[in-house]
Amino acid sequence: MEIHAGKIRRRKLENNMAYVKASTLYKREHKADYGHEKIEILYHDEWLVIINKPSGLLSVPYPGSKSRTALSVLEDILRKQGKINSKHKPYIVHRLDRDTSGVMMFALTENACDVIMNSWHTMVTERLYHALAENPRDNKNSKELLSDEGLIDDELAQNAHNVGYVPKKGAKDKNGHEIKTVKARTFYKKIAKGPTHTLFELSLDTGKKNQIRAHLAAHGYPLCGDEEHRAHTDPFHRLCLHARTLEFDHPFTHEHLKFEVPEPPEWLSYALKGDPHPAIPVWDKTPRHNHEGKNHREEESFSAEKRLSRKDKVHMGYIQAGKKNH
Repeated sequence: MEIHAGKIRRRKLENNMAYVKASTLYKREHKADYGHEKIEILYHDEWLVIINKPSGLLSVPYPGSKSRTALSVLEDILRKQGKINSKHKPYIVHRLDRDTSGVMMFALTENACDVIMNSWHTMVTERLYHALAENPRDNKNSKELLSDEGLIDDELAQNAHNVGYVPKKGAKDKNGHEIKTVKARTFYKKIAKGPTHTLFELSLDTGKKNQIRAHLAAHGYPLCGDEEHRAHTDPFHRLCLHARTLEFDHPFTHEHLKFEVPEPPEWLSYALKGDPHPAIPVWDKTPRHNHEGKNHREEESFSAEKRLSRKDKVHMGYIQAGKKNH
């Protein structure tokens, strides 16, 4: 169902003029468990917990947020079981993006948290993600196309909305300074290639914010459902990124453990079949409005028109007339 501009304006007013993404509004209206997502505990001992986090649930709270998180949900479960106190409670050791689902670890004591975080890169032997992505539409704004498998090592930056992306070479910020970047390395393999979409398997050599999403999008493969990185398809009304496998040597028992939760099987069949006429994502159906309720595209067009001289306007009129006649 389509979300109308008026509803977005009302929601913005109700939220003290805060911008709410169209995809978030859609989930509020249509996602059955929105705001009530549950976690699945896969493993639990005295030092750590492994869970399966659903898409749509924050890993941990951000400043000022009162939203439910995987951390708070886990705390509630352990509290009801009588297994939580001031010295035994969940601690975050890594995180998944809100819309990323899959296997996630928490420590259960402060000491365990320190040990796990200090030995993360040696104790974790395998950490795999699966992602459903659009095939490149063109390569005008993309880096070189990806082979069947390899390494993406483009450096990442963050925009004003704290979203990770790959900046163009030589790009400057609004003050004319070189954009600050961090090193990032993603190993990838195409496990199913279809006419319109590809299913990837990915492994992180570094764990930067939005790393997989930014790296694939920079090479022309935005993830399905990724509003932030200009996806054109949203077949499952969620970001199609799933943390499938977490394999590690237990830092206290030294037991080798492996946890694997497959992504939805529909991702593979969708990639193989292809979708030549995908539904338009909700964020492309709905005009984006600023705090005054004006359409950004209309406003930008109007501003551009104001900057034109009378001579330029006449010239543009001839060009538009020519386009209509052809």
